[in-house]
Amino acid sequence: MANLKERKEKVSRKLENIDNVIMVMSGKGGVGKTTVAVNLAVALALEGKKVGILDVDLHGPDVVRMLGGREAKVSAVGGEILPPEVHGIKVISISQFLDNDNDAVIWRGPLKTGAIMQFIGDVAWGKLDYLIIDAPPGTGDEPLTVFQNVEKIKGALIVTSPSIVSQDDVERAINFVIKMDKQVIGIVENMSYFICPNCKTKHFIFGEGGGSALAEKYNLELLAQIPLDSTVRENMDAGKPVAYFGTPEVTSSYVNLAKKVIEKVEAVS
Repeated sequence: MANLKERKEKVSRKLENIDNVIMVMSGKGGVGKTTVAVNLAVALALEGKKVGILDVDLHGPDVVRMLGGREAKVSAVGGEILPPEVHGIKVISISQFLDNDNDAVIWRGPLKTGAIMQFIGDVAWGKLDYLIIDAPPGTGDEPLTVFQNVEKIKGALIVTSPSIVSQDDVERAINFVIKMDKQVIGIVENMSYFICPNCKTKHFIFGEGGGSALAEKYNLELLAQIPLDSTVRENMDAGKPVAYFGTPEVTSSYVNLAKKVIEKVEAVS
């Protein structure tokens, strides 16, 4: 118990220098949650904010690859971990501590909790306007650890796709946040539509209106509808965040999302 108390105290001390902590969640894998988290962080930095991103998806850590920081190494000074900066964003992920990118992390709950607490309490984050936390799909140990131990978390951004199956799972994530007595900042509908490069017509490949339906049902705001574009996959695989390197339509979607997040979060700070 003393060890847990000490960890919580270290987390609290670190959070004194971090103004806004935002969890990015989904109830379902495959909706592009990490893509949204990484590009939101980049877009916030483009708006002049000091940003860090913490990857707590311990079994599928993709943040470092998508951000383009696979060559950037962590270091240690004075017993603290120094996070590398990529595109001006401080980043920490379990992938930075594995011998091999393909190593499996086979941990139960207590080990996950300990690692997440260390990633906050033992990392020299410095002064940040925003710490974005990328959680794994679902409502398991990782988001629960964050909500129970990060008192000043501003809330969660919920990522969905337009499909009915995605909506069903994402509702569970929304209800999880509500049960944790935290704020749902808003809904992001990813892969919302595809614009034909030839005829310029919008095609709703995964359905239409899913994000709007969720927002209406739970009295939330649909903050962004991110288009489906093959260059998103290509750039994110190559470590080129589309908030920088994407098509104008995709880039503007993330810039507008960042502006709305700033407006909603800082209005109640």
